[in-house]
Amino acid sequence: MHFNLVFEGGGAKGAVFAGAMQEFERQGHTYGRLLGTSAGAITATLLAAGFSAAEMLAQVNEKLPDGSPRFSTFMDVADSIAEADWENSVLFKLFKQIDWPFVPESAERRMDDYIFKQFMQMKIYRLLFTFLELGGLYAGNAFLEWLREKLDLNGRNLGQATLAEFYEHTGKDLNVVASNITDGGILVLNHRTAPNCPVAWAVRMSMSIPFVWQEVRWRQEWGTYHGRDITGHAIVDGGLNSNFPIRLLISRSPDVIDVMGPHDGTFALGMLIDETKPVANSQIGDTVAESPAAVEIKGLPIVRRVSNLVNTMTNAYDKTIIDAYKDGVCRLPAKGYETTDFDMSDARVKALVAAGEQTMREFFLAFKLKS
Repeated sequence: MHFNLVFEGGGAKGAVFAGAMQEFERQGHTYGRLLGTSAGAITATLLAAGFSAAEMLAQVNEKLPDGSPRFSTFMDVADSIAEADWENSVLFKLFKQIDWPFVPESAERRMDDYIFKQFMQMKIYRLLFTFLELGGLYAGNAFLEWLREKLDLNGRNLGQATLAEFYEHTGKDLNVVASNITDGGILVLNHRTAPNCPVAWAVRMSMSIPFVWQEVRWRQEWGTYHGRDITGHAIVDGGLNSNFPIRLLISRSPDVIDVMGPHDGTFALGMLIDETKPVANSQIGDTVAESPAAVEIKGLPIVRRVSNLVNTMTNAYDKTIIDAYKDGVCRLPAKGYETTDFDMSDARVKALVAAGEQTMREFFLAFKLKS
């Protein structure tokens, strides 16, 4: 059969999609429109770029020279903070209010600059600074580099492509969901609404889980969104508005057609990450060794709180639409896995992928019986 596909957001749990797509391909199905939020946007983009399920699985299993998962680099603390960012920050303004005893006022400015620059040399301080001032603990640069690299892989040369160029090159109708927190609206990024926005940046915005990754500011060179100038607006994870945006593929309402174009009549298949469904052989206690720096950062109370908040936030979805369209939703198991588990062991990845494959097989068996 031929399907339009939508993938839910879920961070590291998105590895389950690689298993689901292996079974999808094995059964000979094909896909047209692709839609996703956050981790789902990554999956949709790789598929639109022509990645097979096996190629996607290879990326999931990619390792660094020391044997740790490449995905673990996505939790990257900024190497540096732009001087303009820290000079205009609230933290620096508060710091300048300190009255240094016995220091002439003329020298205080130089002292403030020097001390603050020393703070910026500390990795943990940069982590806290980006969290408080730039919207997230991690820079997101490693992810952006990774995605561009994958989009250029094997001669694809799509790493720098805009959404319009991507569509022209691949012919695939790719749609990525993000959230504009400046005006509170949803962004459906595709070749119609944001033709000049780079694909890699569209996905980077979609996966910017608040407080985890730095928010992205819309750049003037990306043009307008749906004819509207949103230069300077703060853009974050699409899950704030729609973590499982299947409505965009099944609705024929004017507001949906406005951003998606006319409904093409193709059956929409949604892949939803279900944290209530157990994963066989997940070996919950099996973890990889982490560097002392990573352990130190993860041990910070603020990091633990953010991780818990993210897991709660991304578990929310539109139950009304899902229940009404339940025959078109494949619930992929992910119990015991967390959104930020980017350093999970090979055994846990393998179990999650296998669970996705098995669940998709069972879904299509039931689907055929209902048809």
